[in-house]
Amino acid sequence: MASRLGIAPSTLRTWDRRYGLGPTGHATGAHRRYGPADVARLELMRRALLEGAAPAQAAEYALRATPGEATSFGRTTPHGGRRLSLRGEASAARGLGRAAMAMDDRSVQRIITEAIDASGVVTAWDEVVRPVLNAVAGRWTASGDCVEVEHLVNECVLAAMIRQTPLVPVPRNPRPVMLCCAPQETHSLPLYVLRAALARREIGTIMLGAAVPEAALTAAVRRTAPAAVVVWAQLPVQQAALAKVPRTGQRAHVFAGGPGWAEVDLPPRAERLVDLPGAVARIEALLLADHGSETGSTG
Repeated sequence: MASRLGIAPSTLRTWDRRYGLGPTGHATGAHRRYGPADVARLELMRRALLEGAAPAQAAEYALRATPGEATSFGRTTPHGGRRLSLRGEASAARGLGRAAMAMDDRSVQRIITEAIDASGVVTAWDEVVRPVLNAVAGRWTASGDCVEVEHLVNECVLAAMIRQTPLVPVPRNPRPVMLCCAPQETHSLPLYVLRAALARREIGTIMLGAAVPEAALTAAVRRTAPAAVVVWAQLPVQQAALAKVPRTGQRAHVFAGGPGWAEVDLPPRAERLVDLPGAVARIEALLLADHGSETGSTG
């Protein structure tokens, strides 16, 4: 079951002990048997975590959801049809949902670009893009369809965020911010949003992207001596991914970003980033404080 969900067995046991998301059947020898309803609840839990929910919220949602309905975190609707359930969301999000379901690539790109121009990359992500991805994920969880829609939106968002990331020839931070996903973590879109937002503030970054092995992260940190390292995780992850960030002659601040770190006791040198707006503000303030102390330390 843990392999099917892509999580550690210890995480599966924690979900059972803490939230009651365990198997309803037990066989001889105390074997734990997961039936179809158990599997469905656990898949809803995993999907809600991918959508950015806190573990307790995700568990409540998974236990409350009705089997056989298409779901996105916080709402349900009978599965099927050519529309996504986006009631209460911004009009741009509803428009993006319609364009995505029609597989209208040009309209999807246009709506994302207009949202970024109107309110910036982080707000466009939180209020326009993420609700649509959540709704698409709910359709997939319930019925297995809309995979092609998810791929289309992901690629359009990635292209838009790269286009909206300016070159920073003279960054305000002498040492860069390294951005990467935890090992085996493939959901890297939030990192591209973070990179674009930092670049717009003239903060230089190094992007390593999805599923960076521990050895590769260690080597990259030693070769570049970054000012900060952000390790992103959507799914539950082990502390070891942070513990492997080496210490260098110049201190590197270590940040744990994303909902995958919610249940992890972070090592003393690591700091949790709860959301993207807070991440941008915290990284900028910390880097500028460090730079000020470095430039003002002589005399």
